[in-house]
Amino acid sequence: MKMKTVRAFSKVFIVCSALAFCSVSLTAFYDPQLVMNTVQIKLPNNDAYSSIRGIYCGAGGSIVLMLIYLVICHVRLGLGFLCALWGFHTISRLITIAAQGPLGQFGRNWLLIESFLFLISLILFFATKRRTPNKQTI
Repeated sequence: MKMKTVRAFSKVFIVCSALAFCSVSLTAFYDPQLVMNTVQIKLPNNDAYSSIRGIYCGAGGSIVLMLIYLVICHVRLGLGFLCALWGFHTISRLITIAAQGPLGQFGRNWLLIESFLFLISLILFFATKRRTPNKQTI
């Protein structure tokens, strides 16, 4: 019963992560400036708009599709992917603190959120059992 609960919670976690990325991707598709407003950056030209759409919509959309596939076919692999994704977000913010100094309120909030999401994905990853291939006899 416990493994069923862990697996169900893992799927919910992956779907929630996908929805979070989907929200940003759709916002960037609609209006890249809305995404940049969160960090008080004004996009100066069409190339800047194109770049933000490419990263947040293009790459973000790819992440959403990957997470949908993983939640359907490979839950544990999806959790591993989210460990890397949330972990690298966290590491990137820590590098910024070391290289450029303290973060503002936005960055501090996201550092906490992404660290928390990394820990959840790591715990769920280790809580799920690795499937062992069935040995077929011929």
